[in-house]
Amino acid sequence: MTKDLQSRIGQLFMAGMPGTGPDENTLSLIREFNVGGIIFFSRNIEDPVQISRLCRDLQREALKSWGVPLFLAVDQEGGRVARLREPFTSFPGNSAIASSEEPTKQAEEFGTVTAREMKLVGLNMNLAPVVDVRKGELEKHLQGRTFGESPEKVALLGRTVIRCLQENGVMAVAKHFPGLGQAKVDPHLHLPRIETSTEEIEKVSLVPFAAAIDQGVAGIMSSHAIYPALDPERPATLARKVLTHLLRDTMAFQGLMITDDLEMGAIAGQRHVADASLLAFQAGADVLLICKGQEHVAEGCRLLRDCLLKGQIQEERLVQSLKRIESTKARFLGKREETSLAAVKEYFKMSA
Repeated sequence: MTKDLQSRIGQLFMAGMPGTGPDENTLSLIREFNVGGIIFFSRNIEDPVQISRLCRDLQREALKSWGVPLFLAVDQEGGRVARLREPFTSFPGNSAIASSEEPTKQAEEFGTVTAREMKLVGLNMNLAPVVDVRKGELEKHLQGRTFGESPEKVALLGRTVIRCLQENGVMAVAKHFPGLGQAKVDPHLHLPRIETSTEEIEKVSLVPFAAAIDQGVAGIMSSHAIYPALDPERPATLARKVLTHLLRDTMAFQGLMITDDLEMGAIAGQRHVADASLLAFQAGADVLLICKGQEHVAEGCRLLRDCLLKGQIQEERLVQSLKRIESTKARFLGKREETSLAAVKEYFKMSA
């Protein structure tokens, strides 16, 4: 019973890994906890054949252990936030796309080509696009990453990228809900407080997210910022008023609610990462992202398990998230074909 419960809870977590091959700790997270996904960074990627082999080996391990495929994710926004470098196709990022002569065409090309190349090497989730609406001067960490100040333009280009990614077999994740375009500090380091009215949030910040939902976006990533108009005490990632009342109930989003990295300073600077994973889950998150410390994934799994066994979390809440994860995997990974290294070498013109 406990092991079965632990394996169900494991599906809620997306973990980072240290290197370019399957290490024993990562394999342990898959075998023992049935972790739901792996996120890759530059530290994990050398070239197309290497990342193809890594994706293939991790998927084989997950399918052998539990019969459930993994979410395999990267942040491939283009511009300076791009984990896949040459020989993968390079794109200039959202701001450059928006200011080009044919922004919609450029957004289509970015989404289509990025999805084709990601799918070819076995990656199935892009933590993009950023659909934050810029207001005034952007904080440094978001510079070059937004489509601009017009909610309508951000919505159009965001849904275009989402459509092209997903039509070509890669899950899109719109971020950072309910909008980071007015942040004055970097949530990687500090907790932003975004002083804006409910009316401005509804008429500006939420417009691109509503368009993303209408487009059938697979996931929406939460923001590590406090919005006093919505919840004066908790950052959006940990706020039930934001994730459940606003996103689920008011905006009728039925896809995956994914947290931003719970090890960021905005969250981990205030509390233990395992405690943050519990609070985010209670707020309404389905996928709990922990990008580096694998011990935090194991601790989070055990904490959620203990709370469920003690009745502090209702099993129905777990079932809700697991159904969303299962249906998303069935939608995008149900007909998954194993990566062909020969096809990867041919596409990227790589020597044997």
